[in-house]
Amino acid sequence: MLLLPGAEAFSHDGSATGVLLCHGFTGTPQSMRPWAEYLAERGHTVSLPLLPGHGTRWQDLQRTGWQDWYATLDREFRLLRDRCDQVFLCGLSMGGTLSLRLAAKHGDAVAGVTVVNPAASFPRVTGYFLPLVRHLLPTTKGIASDIAREGISETGYDRVPLHAAHSLRQLFRLLPSDLPQVTQPLLLMRSRRDHVVPSADSAYILSKVSSVEVTERVLEDSYHVATLDHDAPGIFQETDAFMTRLTTRKTTRDRT
Repeated sequence: MLLLPGAEAFSHDGSATGVLLCHGFTGTPQSMRPWAEYLAERGHTVSLPLLPGHGTRWQDLQRTGWQDWYATLDREFRLLRDRCDQVFLCGLSMGGTLSLRLAAKHGDAVAGVTVVNPAASFPRVTGYFLPLVRHLLPTTKGIASDIAREGISETGYDRVPLHAAHSLRQLFRLLPSDLPQVTQPLLLMRSRRDHVVPSADSAYILSKVSSVEVTERVLEDSYHVATLDHDAPGIFQETDAFMTRLTTRKTTRDRT
């Protein structure tokens, strides 16, 4: 099956600090590639997988569910953990949701989590009717390329397959039990204007996690796909600073 341009997975062998990045629903690694490359250039070991059903045709996504997407992320995390002293998680939108679940399940094996515009809900009416509508309509309009920066687009599907959307809704319904288990340092960045995920989702996540060290940043000049937008350089720099601070702290603690 041919991949969409830029949909290829990305990896880089670097230091003993590993970073696992995850793209969003109907998207591809293209939306995360600049972030991954920035961290690779700073010497980190980086893994940015392509989630099952993504990067080809929306019909392929229709045959997958959140368990498939999570299994890929979990496998990549275990591979990083085998060869790195510390592993950090970074996710955009649904990628943030999956990263938070991974942090909840793996505990201290995750050194820290950075999420950008993480998703946690469906619109009430849409979610209510989705179990029935998905059997009547195969797709609805796409959500890709919510970007303020002119001339920049996201590689993703122009349709949302509703069976897959229903599975995503099931993932969201696990959050009330997952989020209290997230104890790692958390860096959450959200766009002031996001036409895909409401700011209430970030507020909900922040209210439910058990992390003691939490940093929230508001992105003033980007829409949903902020990793390709005006605020992207700041996202990358702050992520690296967040990881460096935690890695240095751990190294200092281990020496004492």
